Amino acid sequence: MSTENIALQYEAILRGIGEDPQRGGLAETPLRAAKAMQFLCKGYEQSLEEIVNNALFDAKGDEMVVVKDIELYSLCEHHMLPFVGKAHVAYLPKGKVIGLSKVARIVDMFARRLQIQENLTRQIAEALQEVTQAEGVAVVIEAKHMCMMMRGVEKQNSTMFTSVMLGAFRASGNTRQEFLQLIGRG
Repeated sequence: MSTENIALQYEAILRGIGEDPQRGGLAETPLRAAKAMQFLCKGYEQSLEEIVNNALFDAKGDEMVVVKDIELYSLCEHHMLPFVGKAHVAYLPKGKVIGLSKVARIVDMFARRLQIQENLTRQIAEALQEVTQAEGVAVVIEAKHMCMMMRGVEKQNSTMFTSVMLGAFRASGNTRQEFLQLIGRG
């Protein structure tokens, strides 16, 4: 959908809540909101192949690789309100490592879609597993959800944690524990 068509929808929303989309402060709001929504949902326009761009490198080591505190911003698919947090991602390489920035780009690609945190966590883990063919992948996400803070139960201090453990991280309690200790959760 074009930016202009999305802007028309935002104009209708403004009218629907009793606002005048032509008043000074709102005159450009529908267009700005449309551009913002396109940016916040740009993950739909991206593919795993495009993001990774062949940034896989031969590596002899098989020790755990951890990328901690990757900030993420997503929109809850139920209320279209933000959830904000960080992802902690680890994998056990099997002959190949992925470029460091690609891990953060994979997180962003899936976060920039209408989402629930549970699915986001799994999508990141499965994508990294697919690309690296690692012995195991672990992802933990901790996030604050505006749909729970600004409306509904209005709980300001709640944080949601989700985790997905694949391969060796699921099979080995020691491997899983090492990961959780490295991210400060063990």
